[in-house]
Amino acid sequence: MNVSNTGRNFTTAVYRDTLNTAIIKNVITVVLCISINYINGTLVHTFRKHQIFNMNPRYILYIHLVINDIMLLTMFTLIQVLSYIVFTLNVSLCIILLMIAIFTNLNNPLTLAVMAIECYIAICFPLHHTQICTVKKTYVVIGLIWVMSALSILPDLFVTLATESLDFFHSRVFCLRESVFRNPYLTEKRDVSYIVFLVVVWLILFYTYFRILFAAQAASADAKKARNTVLLHGFQLLLCMLTYVFHLILNGLTHLFPKGILAIRFTISVFVQVLPRLISPVVYGLRDKTFRQYLKRYLFCTTSAETHPQKTLHRPV
Repeated sequence: MNVSNTGRNFTTAVYRDTLNTAIIKNVITVVLCISINYINGTLVHTFRKHQIFNMNPRYILYIHLVINDIMLLTMFTLIQVLSYIVFTLNVSLCIILLMIAIFTNLNNPLTLAVMAIECYIAICFPLHHTQICTVKKTYVVIGLIWVMSALSILPDLFVTLATESLDFFHSRVFCLRESVFRNPYLTEKRDVSYIVFLVVVWLILFYTYFRILFAAQAASADAKKARNTVLLHGFQLLLCMLTYVFHLILNGLTHLFPKGILAIRFTISVFVQVLPRLISPVVYGLRDKTFRQYLKRYLFCTTSAETHPQKTLHRPV
């Protein structure tokens, strides 16, 4: 079954799955969302319960990344489930959900860049690290990250408010970014902003990686671990980039396999939006010895094991 989602200056064909296929897809997405958010939520709980974590700039940046992952995955799953249940959403509601998802999606690469810089300062300027990377400055940087993301996406909202009629915001559409931000100039602006974000972040990652790499030649264990951490940040950023080329991949595969558009869209969405949210727990939650001790207790709801990370803090690098 297919339905045309029409509006001013555009017509988009929207296809629907059979009932059984829709149930299977939503069950897979919801189960993955709950599982990943449970792990990430446990990380946030661990962070909040222990001062040794929430007074460390590195952990603060990491938890900011995890919270963004939780919000992004929740919005993605909510939009998908609602699109199957009610098919179309009120434009105003759709804009709110999309804005949250876009904000968090833009925050991730910027947070990765800041985390790489913090690693670089810790290894290359260890004597100045505590003065440069303070808790207060870390929260200021997080605020700047949100401001930069806002400067990228809020113009889309303002242009839409200025150019669309009031009736449009009371209408219902299939909730996609191109369905609500319909001005063609906004698509060009989005592509340019994505390119600028990614180029800047990649330059930061390359610079910090090679500086840490040179420091690692001194056989410092912390430097080598920092080098591996920056590599993992690069892998996370690569996964973030998949979001930016989502439509290119989708259009290319649907051109080759036109009958499989629904399966292709679902599969790409899972690999691009859902599975990458598993990377953050691996980078710190499993690699960091201190975090791992508490994570086991909260993740499996066990309190018998007594751990005292305050005595032996293994900082992730």
